[in-house]
Amino acid sequence: MSEQFSVTVAVARPDGSTEQVKVGIATRTPEGFSLSLGQLSIGSAPLPPQSMSRPVSSGGDAGMVFPPYGRSKGMPIKGGSMQDLEYYANGCKRTLNDPGKARWHDKERVLLAAIEAEMARQGSGGGGRADERGSEEPPPPGDEDAPF
Repeated sequence: MSEQFSVTVAVARPDGSTEQVKVGIATRTPEGFSLSLGQLSIGSAPLPPQSMSRPVSSGGDAGMVFPPYGRSKGMPIKGGSMQDLEYYANGCKRTLNDPGKARWHDKERVLLAAIEAEMARQGSGGGGRADERGSEEPPPPGDEDAPF
């Protein structure tokens, strides 16, 4: 008998908790895995076409979370402190300015748009803040900045 594994998706709840929802089964094959998905639907009514084509709402509250590094890793972007928003925005800009990280650029653009939308919602305007030297450069990369 082949080994089978449940395939789940983490769903963020409005209260901040996360629930693992089973969406299918992965079966081990000689080549790797075969994935069988169940019928997928979310919510009781279809989303309007605009919400399906835009991953980030104007308020930055599309359930997006900060990336898995730094002080607020995995926390919701909506409601993040201005210091955290600026920190992660600078990290996005640093990645987008690095041609060697081009494979992450699409994801970083979406993340940056969500962060800037939240900054605008909070009244900042989304511009980078200069540090005590007057530099608007993002912080130097560290071990926690690895994109994987």
